[in-house]
Amino acid sequence: MSILTIIIAIIIFGLIIAIHEFGHFIAAKLNGVQVNEFAIGMGPKILKFKKGETLYSLRAFPVGGFCSMEGEDTSSENPRAYEKKKIWQRMIIVLAGAFMNIILGFVLLIVTTSMGNLVPTRYVSQLAEVSCSAYGYNTSNWSFMCLQGNVPVSSSGESGLMIGDEILSVNGSGIWTITDLSYKLQTTDENDFTVVVKRGGEKVTLEHVKFENKLSGGRMDFKVSGLEKNISDVLNFSFRDTIATGKLVWMSLGDLITGKYGFHDLSGPVGTISVISEAATTGVNLTERINSLLALTVFITINVGIFNLLPIPGLDGSRFMFMIIEGIRRKPIKKEREAMVHLIGMAVLFLFMIIITVQDVTKFFE
Repeated sequence: MSILTIIIAIIIFGLIIAIHEFGHFIAAKLNGVQVNEFAIGMGPKILKFKKGETLYSLRAFPVGGFCSMEGEDTSSENPRAYEKKKIWQRMIIVLAGAFMNIILGFVLLIVTTSMGNLVPTRYVSQLAEVSCSAYGYNTSNWSFMCLQGNVPVSSSGESGLMIGDEILSVNGSGIWTITDLSYKLQTTDENDFTVVVKRGGEKVTLEHVKFENKLSGGRMDFKVSGLEKNISDVLNFSFRDTIATGKLVWMSLGDLITGKYGFHDLSGPVGTISVISEAATTGVNLTERINSLLALTVFITINVGIFNLLPIPGLDGSRFMFMIIEGIRRKPIKKEREAMVHLIGMAVLFLFMIIITVQDVTKFFE
């Protein structure tokens, strides 16, 4: 793991954390809440300066950050305190961090899509073929020679998928882009799918479709077409791929809950740095490597945004749930009790992160 990789990882983590906390910060400011401190990182302060009422700080460990608001966890008589704001305003502030993470993913997808030659679609443009189905041995140069060519090796093509079909859903799961389609095919052991496509302007249901490239053994036995880049198509694809990536994150969480993936499959900051190292070397030129890093950053930031919406104590989703309960009860839960729930939740999350980090480190020696 090189120093450059660590620097790249710090930049990526810092960007994702900063944009998340900036979401809380700007939403608080716009709703008239006093922000006491805006911090990137945890631990001792490296840099700090104060502007107006807010202390801005950069801390030693790039594993978190916070936006400290007046009256957030303790009672305050300040009329600009967080607790004095209406419940809908506080909901906006709490959700703004995750929203900004997803917006960052959308913006980065615009960049990566613009860097490509074409804008991907859901239309099948090519079914896998092998150039030779029968070989003979050429004794003149001691090599194999092709006796018969152009034989389809695409199982999906043999199952009824046709060039020009627009793939709409697989096994009832809507397909937004090639991103969630690829994940759906690559993460299941089954190979009997019900596929809905649009063909000739009408929806057609294909039963018992198999996806397998008989030559390579892979699932992606077809290619999709691409559109010439223009602003409309780039924005449309980036929006749809943001949703597809978010869906992929939810599907991954579901697979974790159902036991498809175990504890050993999880990775923390150290494991993520290892993945970043791989992404930084994926591609034959600098442009492809940057594209690979940006694509990984898209997944991480959307993952962070969605994970923060889970109703786990200590996360934004839990704070949002407390506000829903407050709205139903028409009075807030005592701050001391809510603060204790979040404190315990954060302690458990940090302990979990430590265990995952130890697991990541031990993987290097396996």
